[in-house]
Amino acid sequence: MERESIEERKQKIYGLICDERYVPMKAKEIAILLDIPKERRPELEEALEALVLEGKVEVSKKGKYSRMEDHYLTGVFECNARGFGFLRAEDGDDIFIPESETNGAMHLDTVKVKLMPSSRGKRPEGSVVKVVQRGITRIVGRYAQNKTFGFVAPDDQRIQDDIYIPQEHSLGAKTGQKVVCELAELGHKGRKPEGRIVEILGFCEDPGVDILSIIKAYDLPMEFPDKVLSQAGHAGQQVAPEDREGRLDAREWQTVTIDGEDAKDLDDAITLTKEDGIYTLGVHIADVTHYVKEGSALDEEAKKRGTSVYLTDRVIPMLPPALSNGICSLNQGEDRLALSCIMKIDEKGKIFDHEIAETVIRVDRRMSYTSVKKILQDRDPQEMEK
Repeated sequence: MERESIEERKQKIYGLICDERYVPMKAKEIAILLDIPKERRPELEEALEALVLEGKVEVSKKGKYSRMEDHYLTGVFECNARGFGFLRAEDGDDIFIPESETNGAMHLDTVKVKLMPSSRGKRPEGSVVKVVQRGITRIVGRYAQNKTFGFVAPDDQRIQDDIYIPQEHSLGAKTGQKVVCELAELGHKGRKPEGRIVEILGFCEDPGVDILSIIKAYDLPMEFPDKVLSQAGHAGQQVAPEDREGRLDAREWQTVTIDGEDAKDLDDAITLTKEDGIYTLGVHIADVTHYVKEGSALDEEAKKRGTSVYLTDRVIPMLPPALSNGICSLNQGEDRLALSCIMKIDEKGKIFDHEIAETVIRVDRRMSYTSVKKILQDRDPQEMEK
């Protein structure tokens, strides 16, 4: 390789990297391919570094060089309330997206991003070139009416743009009302996304509208499908005699639940005795699996919901109330099926033996955190006597 200017070296190396037969290589491998002696490899590295700084070439974590031009990544865009965001790429590092380069992308959209030239030491940056799929299709926000159209200001501050609402798609909403709008057209640079109102929740100051807004924003399911309710109803309200067969009968053990005063689904209970310096601690969990069979409509609905959701004025349960508040709730004075861990503990608190069993239990007392505190901490005479 004859003495060349850096521009000539860059052009020659870039030509090699752009060749369709080229596969990503390390600097040493490029040097061997171009027959560059060891003493002149600093010149090669200088040219490669210049190409990286110009955004024409990228170098992987393993030190391999490849063409940067037309290099795209696809992933989920997560927006910050201040406007910028990150591409959570399917492979590799997160890509920083400046506010000026979001180009109409909204929080949780799947987007295609073009990598931008970046200086050494800086995190990789990109520009959104295409919204592949909307991550959010319905938005909750405050409606404002103009003369011939309206806007919805999203409650979620990570959604930067107001949603343009044509008059004919306003559903008669009034300024100051909380609404649910469905996105109809994607926005882009210089133009806001367009939507239609599908539900009016009420004025912002109306009682309950704040909680309803949260429910709608997270698309929390309020109702159960008929098939799910039907299966839950077949569980019955009492433990059937045949359901007790083969289970350890622990109904005579003194058993308590401890929950908040307003709790309706009581799913764990304890028993505790001491004999000859040995504690026997039983921890009992409601045996929901006896009533929710794998693959059933109940099971699929529970998996879809994932968990019960506790709001300030209500609970949206994972299972229908016939189960969550009924046969699967360890209610005082009722026979219930449980899965139990029965532990032997010495006076130093060390567990030296245990048994896991399917059981039948009966709770003697539904206790509350407040009551237990009065007994253990406040030593309240009346509560202790009770």
